[in-house]
Amino acid sequence: MSGPGEERFVEVGGGARLCWQAFGDPADPPLLLIAGLGQQLVSWPDGFCEPLAARGLHVVRFDNRDVGRSTRANVPPPTTPRLLAGRFRPGQYVLADLARDAAGLLTALELAPAHVVGASMGGMIAQTLAAQHPELVRSLVSIMSTTGAARVGRPAPSTLRRMLARPTADRDVAIERSVAMFRHIGSAGFPFDAAAVRALAGLSYDRGHDPAGTGRQLAAIIRSGDRTAELRRIAAPTLVLHGDRDRMVHPSGARATAAAIPGARLETIAGMGHDLPVGAWPRLVELVADHAAQVDAAARPSGDAAATPSTSTSRETRA
Repeated sequence: MSGPGEERFVEVGGGARLCWQAFGDPADPPLLLIAGLGQQLVSWPDGFCEPLAARGLHVVRFDNRDVGRSTRANVPPPTTPRLLAGRFRPGQYVLADLARDAAGLLTALELAPAHVVGASMGGMIAQTLAAQHPELVRSLVSIMSTTGAARVGRPAPSTLRRMLARPTADRDVAIERSVAMFRHIGSAGFPFDAAAVRALAGLSYDRGHDPAGTGRQLAAIIRSGDRTAELRRIAAPTLVLHGDRDRMVHPSGARATAAAIPGARLETIAGMGHDLPVGAWPRLVELVADHAAQVDAAARPSGDAAATPSTSTSRETRA
């Protein structure tokens, strides 16, 4: 399999400049991967992206605003008391702004309409993109995400305490904290690869360590509130994926997401937590690629429209 292309930059409007990278043939149907809170484009591993490209998809991953090599916001980061009180700085952006960035990327790179896949906060951005920019999204996959409703998808108290720890600028400390966090929220049903997590944390630190940016992204999630009503407007065929061992976003968030989006299908991956464990890649790739293929087939004049899920269902899958 061929590796990723070079990292490039694109102006997406509103003063934002995003770093992006692609796998596969640009002539294939585009698939946009949107990363989660504080996560960079490299959080979508090469070994996950390459099989998607081999399935005939042009895979694009990118750094959201405020992480990696993309634009930083000019807003002071929120303090913990402000976050807990829901008090935000003037100019603090929301998920709709991050979705607008993604929309600008799709438009500037002439990728729309694209299959869109988001994980965690990336799932929230993907949902918002599908709701507010429906002409740009041909299908949606929301992974380990939620609706923003207060009673669902909440992190475990032990996870919340780790999230609110004072940030560090020390490279070694930051890397070991990342390992500890993913050991805590990762997939209990799959082997934990500390060396791989450590390597990814080091790469991410070197590409653009910025706890202030992560703080602003967290504020964007909180400030956006409950998006359930907006999710009901999504028309794109939707697949919701979640693990049954998630300590960051409780599985109730996935159930609420699937219930809110008309016709959404829910697949639960047994043993998966709040990460993308290597052992789950084959099943996740299969689910994502099959979903895209079914939507594309249904859109063709000779395609079978019944291939696109039309009723909300739930099923557990063991990868």
